[in-house]
Formats: sequence, structure tokens, C-alpha cells
Amino acid sequence: MKPFTKSELKFVIFSLLFIFIITGYNLRIALRKSRDSQRMSDLGSISDALNQYQKDYGFFPPSENGMIKACKADNFDEILKDLSKDAIFDRNKLFTGLKVCNWGQDQLRDLTDDSYKPYLDRIPSDPKQSKGISYFYISDTNFYQIYAYLEGEVKESAYNIDIVKRNLKCGNEICNFGKSYSDIPLGLSIEEYERMLLEMQKSTGK
Repeated sequence: MKPFTKSELKFVIFSLLFIFIITGYNLRIALRKSRDSQRMSDLGSISDALNQYQKDYGFFPPSENGMIKACKADNFDEILKDLSKDAIFDRNKLFTGLKVCNWGQDQLRDLTDDSYKPYLDRIPSDPKQSKGISYFYISDTNFYQIYAYLEGEVKESAYNIDIVKRNLKCGNEICNFGKSYSDIPLGLSIEEYERMLLEMQKSTGK
């Protein structure tokens, strides 16, 4: 068998190197798209669970530091016992017995009935949570908004520049995708949206 010449050997090496580079690049693109797809799916699942939670409770879980505040705090049983004595249910008192739920660890469930199926067996976490990227939740208990960061940014059709303008931090990145209750504009804060609703009611006299 005739051995390779130096020029032929260089050509083979450069060809293999080129193939490895292209393959690696395409793999990175595929993995990025997969993570972004998961983020969109996660927010859809969280949104569905929050909507069901609201149907059962009459309100959405409050938020704290961009997280869902719906897990038992150490004083939850004591607060629940006090609530049972009240003639009128005070949701704000209930909230004092809650703590934030950890993304990717805790359930979203009915805290008063362990037999009731959880809304989420595990609240999803961002695929790159270990790298400092996270989901971001905002709620005043009447409305909610849940945000994520898509790595593909403008390359993703779901990328929302109005969200970017709000400069919300999805961990160490700026949020650029989201879901909300009742199609609240994701580029507006809940407070702005509620003021807009109030002004519309005043203008129509309803």
C-alpha cells in the first residue's frame, strides 16, 4: 500500500478537523434549541398549574424575589390553626405561613390536603440553573407573569423585545420570553396593567 505524501496527509487532517468543527457547531446549536424548547414547555406547564391553583384557591401564589411563594414555612401549621378560628378567611395571614419554593426541587400542591394530586410534582427549573440562569415569577395574587431566558435570543420566534426592555433578571441573564394570566402584556408590569384596566373602567363608566 502506497503511503500518504505529506500534502495528502495534511489534506486528510484538515478535512477531519473541518468535519469535527462543523459537527461540534451543529451539536451545540441542537443542544441550545433543545434547552430553549424545554424552557418554553416548562413555562407552559407552570402556567397550566398556576391556572388550576387559582381555580381551586381563588388566587395565585404570591411571589418573592422572583420565586413562587407556595411552600410550607416552619410556622405553617400554626398559621393554619389560627385561620380555622377566623370567621373570614384572610389570605394575607396564610401567606405569612408560606416560603418560596425551590425551582427543580419542590412541589406545587394543596398544602392543606396531602391526598390531593399536586399541581406540579416538581416545579421545573431552567436547564442551565447550575450556570446561574433561572425562571422569574411575578404575582400580586390576582395576576401573574412567568419569565425565562432563551439562549437563541432573536433567533427564536418566541423572543420578545418588550420583555427585554423591562430588564428583568432571569438569574444572570435578561429575560426575553414569558407567559402570563389572561394575556397580560408581558412588556408591562402587573401594576401598569391594573392601572390601565382601572382607567379603561373609568372611561367606559363600568
